[in-house]
Amino acid sequence: MNIALYGPRGARWAMTERRRSALRRDATSLEIGPSAMKWDGRSLEIDINEISAPWPHRLRGRVRVEPETINPRAFTLESQGSHVWRPIAPIARVSAEFSQPELKWSGNGYFDSNFGDEPLEAGFRRWTWSRARTRGGSAILYDAERRREGPLVLGLEFDRSGGFATFAPPPLVALPRTRWRIERTTRSEHGGGRIIDGLEDTPFYSRSMIEHALLGERVSSMHESLDLDRFANPLVRAMLPFRMPRI
Repeated sequence: MNIALYGPRGARWAMTERRRSALRRDATSLEIGPSAMKWDGRSLEIDINEISAPWPHRLRGRVRVEPETINPRAFTLESQGSHVWRPIAPIARVSAEFSQPELKWSGNGYFDSNFGDEPLEAGFRRWTWSRARTRGGSAILYDAERRREGPLVLGLEFDRSGGFATFAPPPLVALPRTRWRIERTTRSEHGGGRIIDGLEDTPFYSRSMIEHALLGERVSSMHESLDLDRFANPLVRAMLPFRMPRI
């Protein structure tokens, strides 16, 4: 179970790979080692008990995700590999309470799922994704460079009553590259976008908070860039155990 915490006191990250025997699941719950999540019909409760990497610190706490609306639609991102993405809760309230490190937080959030019949790097070269909270609900942008098909460009808008619409994404805008030289782009009306905060910077992936213009308003978005050519590089693969230890 991947946990990432960012704040003024620093960041903590955990993503420990475990054996099949550590997995337990049924229709409403999923357990991976000492961490678990459970759906009670109204909210998703996530109990976290992990050790961070590369520096070992305990991560212990609970996160609750309460969807304001649930989206039943799934989107095929790449047909030949059957890569599917579903923004399950495009608008949600999230609360987090941790004892290690000691912190509390609540605010707006988002919950999605990806699945497919082959590794991501078999179907994609790279992609960028972002999600913004808007006055009417939330907006999501998806740009993907696919290996066997043309480019994928998605603009999706969700409202609080469960309504859904597509919109024409605005022009592409370049953002500064990361320290690992990962390319970052977004889409913005009237040009211009900026990095508010860099949260994750790795040889193949970056996560950032950005500001740009979308649907007639200035918004802050959670943004990610993924370079799957980099991810497939044997040297990068050799570095993964430092952030993703195995038990």
